[in-house]
Amino acid sequence: MELRPIKSETDYQKALERIGMIFDAPIGTSESDEADILGLMVDDYEKKHYPIDSPDPIEAIKIRMEELQLKQKDLVNEIGGKSRVSEILNKKRKLTVEMIRNLTGKLNLSPGLLITDYRLSR
Repeated sequence: MELRPIKSETDYQKALERIGMIFDAPIGTSESDEADILGLMVDDYEKKHYPIDSPDPIEAIKIRMEELQLKQKDLVNEIGGKSRVSEILNKKRKLTVEMIRNLTGKLNLSPGLLITDYRLSR
């Protein structure tokens, strides 16, 4: 097992190929350890070179609704009325502080994510 830092796109591709080759190595073997270490190095490289922006608050709500298999009607108590839920999810109206508090608990989302500014649709 010869590990070297991932410093270039070529190193990154080689690391991905190697992980693919040893991915199913039995736990406790040197190949399993190598896969774990390569995984950490690849993750670090990806965070630096391929950052993923957080979704806007409405997209985050929609993603969590899908994960929890919720429908718009399931957010009526947190947002206030079917039409209000529709306006929020279609970006016709902004979230209020009270809605953010309610949604934080219901959807288990970070308040910091929900207070991020976003554009309304026209």
